[in-house]
Amino acid sequence: MTPLFFTAPDGTRLAYYELGEGRPLLLIHGYISDAHTNWMKFVPTAQRLADAGFRVIMPDLRAHGASDKPHDPAAYPKDVLTDDMFALVAHLGPTDLDAAGYSLGARTLSRMLARGFRPGRAIFAGMGLEGLTRADRRADHFRNILTNLGSHAKGSPEWFVEAFLKTSGGDAVALNLLIDAFEGTDEAVLRGWDLPVGVVCGTDDFDNGNAQALAEALPQGRYYPIPGNHMSAVTKPELADAMLDFLAR
Repeated sequence: MTPLFFTAPDGTRLAYYELGEGRPLLLIHGYISDAHTNWMKFVPTAQRLADAGFRVIMPDLRAHGASDKPHDPAAYPKDVLTDDMFALVAHLGPTDLDAAGYSLGARTLSRMLARGFRPGRAIFAGMGLEGLTRADRRADHFRNILTNLGSHAKGSPEWFVEAFLKTSGGDAVALNLLIDAFEGTDEAVLRGWDLPVGVVCGTDDFDNGNAQALAEALPQGRYYPIPGNHMSAVTKPELADAMLDFLAR
């Protein structure tokens, strides 16, 4: 797919993709990934959502994919990804839409909710309660990977992340700087989000905490366990199955 572009408030050029027609559905990918890898490469999640009648909007977050990857620390203030997503929604103009995110995409969506965004329905995938409330809980893990490339033991969690970085063509400098922008949300705030929220997570995925606890903390949360861990669940057709089931309710 050919990327489209818009300009963030700070002048950063950001890419996004569109697929299908119908009700707008914002899909935000995970850290070190991109729109194509997260939603299209392994299984046709985006295509299935488009076929179900959605206008699927898939950004490449700053420092990812076809978007700019600045090496200036000033390009990564707290919550900048949230600012970028608000700018994308304003650029495209929909006032009534649904939204979903995987991993960092889910945290970015949660920050949008914390700052007043209210889609019709929201989906947090690859995310648990602690991943939303403590955005720094895995920061050192990723900093170690990104600043010590080539030194991780084969088969280790760090090695697998580095292998994924190579596959996605990620920019280690920009991705490391982006960590400074991550922001958590108090549990009391998310307990006040009274809108339908689906929580979709691999049964072997504990990278971002407890997904079932997140669903239970949300007033209208619904938990969808699917096969896989944090890296593999996104490659399963069950991800789209769960999303479609939730969006049909």
